[in-house]
Amino acid sequence: MQIIGHRGARGEAPENTLAGFQYIHDLGIRAVEFDVRQLKDGELVIVHDDNFLRTTGTAQALYELDSTQLAPYNQAHIWMDWEAQITPTLKQSLKVMQDFEHLEVEVKAVETTEQAIALVTELQTQLQGFEQTAVITSFDLKIHQALQQQNSNFKRGLLVEEDIGTLAIEQALNLDCCQIGWMNQLATDEIIQATQNAGLKISVWTVNDVARAKQLQQLGINGLITDFPKLMLQQLNIS
Repeated sequence: MQIIGHRGARGEAPENTLAGFQYIHDLGIRAVEFDVRQLKDGELVIVHDDNFLRTTGTAQALYELDSTQLAPYNQAHIWMDWEAQITPTLKQSLKVMQDFEHLEVEVKAVETTEQAIALVTELQTQLQGFEQTAVITSFDLKIHQALQQQNSNFKRGLLVEEDIGTLAIEQALNLDCCQIGWMNQLATDEIIQATQNAGLKISVWTVNDVARAKQLQQLGINGLITDFPKLMLQQLNIS
């Protein structure tokens, strides 16, 4: 089981920032999850919300901006002991992740099929060279369908947060996914076993309780997505 830092290490460092990615790298962890959105000028950026209010303290809609207008917004606003962090581009972030062994690249939902096609086209271009380490994940079926239509060479994972049971496994297989990312509350022993029986790998998110992490480790999941990677590294026996 790999420890995978959620949005870098969002419980221990500013989420989805270059500093956060460097932090997890310095811990010795080489697996990370982060969120991708596409700005109006086509640039891909790493950010979870489509508004900056929660992370920067300023109510600014992301999609009103282009990549030249990100500098005023400090993504480490609530982290008083950290230097200011600009919303990073995917290109900048990948430079920190050159030697990472596993990247879970979550593509946030889009409104139209056209947006899905534009985003995944640019994403695959920027991820060239990371084919062995990157898994493109999404809740949005439009994203998966666009990747499928383009005969993507990248591994893909379906994210599941609705209690649809084995239907999620059927969806993942139909979309040519190699893994499922189960929300922790849905990751029962039975659904984990069923997912494994289908030949799919498993990540579980977001797991911040050590006892639960140990249980999932015993069940043989592949990736533990956590806000507290340093804590998990200290508490789990990861070979």
